[in-house]
Amino acid sequence: MASWPPSLPDQTGRVAIVTGANTGIGLVTAQELARAGARVHLACRNQDKAAAAMETIRREVPGADLALLPLDLGSLASIRESAEQFLATGEALHLLVNNAGLVGRGVTADGFEVTFGVNHIGTFHFTQLLLPRLEESAPARVVTVASRAHMRCKGIDFDAVRAPTASTTGFPEYSASKLGNVLFTAELGRRLAGTGVTTYAVHPGVVASDVWRDIPVGLRQLLTFFMTSVQDGARTSLYCATATELADRTGKYYVPVKEQTAKRLGTDDVLAATLWTKTEEWIAAYSPS
Repeated sequence: MASWPPSLPDQTGRVAIVTGANTGIGLVTAQELARAGARVHLACRNQDKAAAAMETIRREVPGADLALLPLDLGSLASIRESAEQFLATGEALHLLVNNAGLVGRGVTADGFEVTFGVNHIGTFHFTQLLLPRLEESAPARVVTVASRAHMRCKGIDFDAVRAPTASTTGFPEYSASKLGNVLFTAELGRRLAGTGVTTYAVHPGVVASDVWRDIPVGLRQLLTFFMTSVQDGARTSLYCATATELADRTGKYYVPVKEQTAKRLGTDDVLAATLWTKTEEWIAAYSPS
């Protein structure tokens, strides 16, 4: 196993946003980017937990340059407010790590299936709103935590994503949301070609993190017993966020620090473009005029 903490390229002068940075992979990612010299905004739903995470990071990295950014990816209104709050700072943005995610049952504040709504639609909207600043700040990167679970998805039901969770476990919806992350990364890479903003989807491994928090306790304990640590899970996000050799790579999928080909529908360019269009339409329908 590689040593910890990892040795990252110097990030002094660079500004990052890490979603879901109050726990798990997101907390470790934020901590190590701060250790490498970046200014890191912790974009989190629960501000008390985010403040506690900030203190945790500062104990590990004295002098870490950190800021809190309220963000609930299950609410389009919150996403807009969060993006507006960051943009109002006037800061550059060199790195957006779309780490936050969940497996759950129900619907979001705007009526989307909760897992797909948070993992894909929320991530899509937040990224879109920050794209102008990313382009202004280029070279910049967008790293999105996907999952090998996308390989189990047989397709995206464009009606089901606007209804309550249909399955008992939420795993089919999770697989669809992670396919959405892979397709979004590929399509975003194509649309940003030549801008200096590059994109990466990562499978962190099967990690014992809070992504499983809405799974029943007994099943969650059984599942997480066999999972890898959050430190190992963060390695691929950190690699794609900082590795100099990836500066000319975009739209690709990475499984523990190696580029791989996404499987099944993850390489379907037509589906990626269709999902992009559909997602824009869904967001527009729920947005204020």
